[in-house]
Amino acid sequence: MAGQAGGFEFTTAHNGEVSITHHGHHAATLRGSAARKFLADVETADAQALMARVTGNYRRGNERTAKNHPRNAGRRR
Repeated sequence: MAGQAGGFEFTTAHNGEVSITHHGHHAATLRGSAARKFLADVETADAQALMARVTGNYRRGNERTAKNHPRNAGRRR
């Protein structure tokens, strides 16, 4: 389904670090309190959406609006 996060996986190391991959490529490593908070949150939330948010790899729904904004007029691709 379009607009939904997918392809994320995470592994936990013996030292408490959490490694997040996206389609097999390393996306982020969480350590310390961030890793503990992630592991607590992943128990109750949608894991895919949470990993997308943590890594910054998600659509915000405003890409088309931002592309058409006058401030970005010179940045056409």
